[in-house]
Amino acid sequence: MKKQKLNSYKPDWRPENAGDEFAVRVVKGTQSSRSHSGSSEVKRKSLSIDEYVNGVLKFDRNILARAITLIESNNQTHHVTAQEVLKKLLPYSGKSLRIGITGVPGAGKSTLIESLGMYLIKQGHKVAVLTVDPSSTVTKGSILGDKTRMENLSKEKNCFIRPSPSGGALGGVTRKSRETITICEAAGFDIILIETVGVGQSEVTVRSMVDFFLLVLIAGGGDELQGIKRGIMELVDSILINKADGDNEKKANIARSDYSNALHYLQPATKGWNAQAFAVSALSGKGIPELWEMIKKFEKTIKHSGVFNQRRKDQSIEWVYRMVEDSLLDKFYNNEIVQKVITTLKEEITKDKITPTLAAEKLLKIFRE
Repeated sequence: MKKQKLNSYKPDWRPENAGDEFAVRVVKGTQSSRSHSGSSEVKRKSLSIDEYVNGVLKFDRNILARAITLIESNNQTHHVTAQEVLKKLLPYSGKSLRIGITGVPGAGKSTLIESLGMYLIKQGHKVAVLTVDPSSTVTKGSILGDKTRMENLSKEKNCFIRPSPSGGALGGVTRKSRETITICEAAGFDIILIETVGVGQSEVTVRSMVDFFLLVLIAGGGDELQGIKRGIMELVDSILINKADGDNEKKANIARSDYSNALHYLQPATKGWNAQAFAVSALSGKGIPELWEMIKKFEKTIKHSGVFNQRRKDQSIEWVYRMVEDSLLDKFYNNEIVQKVITTLKEEITKDKITPTLAAEKLLKIFRE
C-alpha cells in the first residue's frame, strides 16, 4: 500500500478538504509503458526477400504495399533488396494489359478510372490503379487524394490503388513506376491502370510503359489547349470526351465528331490501329462498356499482328536507358566534390561571373575526373 502511494498522487481537481475517503488516485506511468504508447516507437518487423516474394504472389495486400514502398525508397540498402525481390518476381509478370490515362485537369480522370475499374471487376478482372499525385516543389510530398476520389473502387477486394508522389519526375510518373507495374502483375492483377499528372509533351514517358494510351478531354476546352492537344494526340490510341451527360451531352458528341475527324490526319501511334474518339459519362457509366470493347479489340489486333510483343520488348530496352540515366543523375548530384562546387558556382552565376554553359562544363569535368 505504501509503495502504491509513492507511485501515485491525488488529482488537482479533488475537493479541497477531502481526506483518505477520497479514493481516486492517479498512477504515474512507467518508462516502459510510455515507450510503447506511441505508434511511432513501434518498429515493424523487417521482411526477408522470400517473405516479400511469397507475400506478393499470395496477394497479401500489406506485403504488396510494403514491397512497393521498398522499391520507391532511395536508401541504397533497400535498393539492393528491392532488385532481388524484382528479379524473383519478374517471371510472374508481363501478363496484364497496361492502360495509361492522361488528360486535362478537371476532365474527370479519377471518376473515369473508378467507373471503368468497377465495371472491369464485375467482369471478373483484378485491377491495379497506379495514380501519380503532383509533388510539392518544396517538400516533394503529395496530397495523395486519389483514394478519396475513388471511394467505391478502393473498397473492392480485387482492386489495389497505389497513389504515389511524382517527385518532379518527367511525365508526371514516378521513377519507379515500371517496377511497381512488375510487382502488381506478379500479384495477379491482369489490368493495370496508370493515371498521370496533366497533359503535355513530357507525357511521352507514360507512352513508353503502357500498351494502350487514353487521352481524356471535356467539351468546350477552348483553343488555348490546341497546342497541348496536338502534341499528346500524336501519342494516343483513343480520345475520350468525358462528361457527356445532361446539358453537356450534345457538346460532347460534337467534340467527339471533331476529334474523330482530326485523328484521320495524324500518324497512328500504334501500327495497324486507327485511334478513335468516344463520348462517355463516367458519372453515370454510359459508354463505359463500349470503351472496354474497343480496348479489347485493340489488344486482340496488336497481339495478332505482333506489335504487342514488339512494343513490350522496346519498352524493356527503354527501361534500361531510363535506369542508366537515373543512376548517372544520382551519382552526379551525390558526388561530394560536385556538391561543394555547385554552391560556389551558384554564387558566381548570380553575380554574372560565369556563364551557365561554362558552369555546366566545369561540373561535368569535375565529375569525370
